[in-house]
Amino acid sequence: MNNDRPLLGIFCMLAFTALAPIMDASAKLAGDFHATGQIAVARYAVQGAIVFSLALVLGAKWDFTRRDWGLLLLRAVFTLGSTLTFVAAIRIMPLADALAIVFVEPFILMLMGWFFLGESVGPRRIIASGVGFLGALIVVRPGVMSFGFVALLPLVTGFCFAAYMLVTRSLRRHPPLELQAATSGLALIMSAPLLIVFEGSGTLFDASMPVGNSWVFLLGVGMIATVSHLFLTFALRIAPSATVAPLSYAEMAFATVIGLLIFGDFPEPTTWLGVALIIGSGLYVIHRERINARAELTIPRTS
Repeated sequence: MNNDRPLLGIFCMLAFTALAPIMDASAKLAGDFHATGQIAVARYAVQGAIVFSLALVLGAKWDFTRRDWGLLLLRAVFTLGSTLTFVAAIRIMPLADALAIVFVEPFILMLMGWFFLGESVGPRRIIASGVGFLGALIVVRPGVMSFGFVALLPLVTGFCFAAYMLVTRSLRRHPPLELQAATSGLALIMSAPLLIVFEGSGTLFDASMPVGNSWVFLLGVGMIATVSHLFLTFALRIAPSATVAPLSYAEMAFATVIGLLIFGDFPEPTTWLGVALIIGSGLYVIHRERINARAELTIPRTS
């Protein structure tokens, strides 16, 4: 049975990479009817309701300390920031282009781990990170020319998601469902009142009543976000991260197909060059982390 766990983890990771771009497409379609802030609120309302119910059924303990609640608040700020910036970007940009830029997140996370947690980062991984950022700049440059500074928003998304993952490391003793429920609830508490405050303002949080298909798109964002992230959680829990992490780049392929089928978008050749640099350097960083992990296991412990 244990031999099946890596295969099950691979399946769950591929399910995540296939579903996540569908969630992004739902958000992009919802953007034709609703403000970015309303789409984010819909996501956390639906996601929070689902994971909170599941957590209660499974007997959640909610034994968060005051420090934990502070970290959860930070986690909610960062996930809200990543959602708002990415949804704002894909309202204008093609899905694949925006996602390619977001893929700098592993490099940002590695550098933040080095700076804030004192984690060891060798020169090879630093060089790989530089190559990855170069790839992002190659994707960003024509994006800025075509879409303006909106093309820089996915970089902010990558930073926010890296910070989100860094905070999550400090909360890993808690079950994922409890973390997701608490984070969704806090994000909703922070964002939902803004829909009332900025009603009629024409700004980021100016809400409008859903009609027709816009209900489907808003609900789809929350429901698909929930299911896809549950697949991601299971993948990381039942299989080594070194096994499933390289598969995350399959999301780029799914995003390209979905963007082409639904919106008629296909990345330019220069975008593919940047994507190749980002993915190649990302896979190299994962490879180096595998080598370092094996080396740490072979170091004898002293009492």
